[in-house]
Amino acid sequence: MESETRKKLELIIRKLAKEFKFELYDLNLLTNNQPMTIKVTIKKTDGTDISLDDCSNFNEPVENAIESSKLVNCSYVLEIGSQGVSDELTSNRDFITFKGFPINVELSHKDSKIKNLYGLLYEKSKDYLAINIKGKIKKIPFKEVLKVSLATIKD
Repeated sequence: MESETRKKLELIIRKLAKEFKFELYDLNLLTNNQPMTIKVTIKKTDGTDISLDDCSNFNEPVENAIESSKLVNCSYVLEIGSQGVSDELTSNRDFITFKGFPINVELSHKDSKIKNLYGLLYEKSKDYLAINIKGKIKKIPFKEVLKVSLATIKD
């Protein structure tokens, strides 16, 4: 399917998502499937979780919008889903939920040999991230933190 068609579909679904207080997270057209699969991934604008009912209730409006657009001229399967759980911690809710979990912290130190830290998430404040590294609490100013992601437990 042409990228122009995909862009038009994306605009239509993005506009429709706003009406439902959703945000279009991703649109994936699997044209190699028979029939083609249109995967729509949504998230709520207020940051709360997407439920199965949300996906189900959004399915028919999306299908109707696709059909009335006449952009897809073949049979297709429509899948509506959520983005799921990401390894990256971004919201305050993530930092509260995963307190005590192992994390990797990617740092922005250009001149330092230390680019990553590994430890247990201890605390997030407005100004810093605190992690427990082998029993010692290390506070890292947020301006030095590029990325915080969940990690697997190391020995």
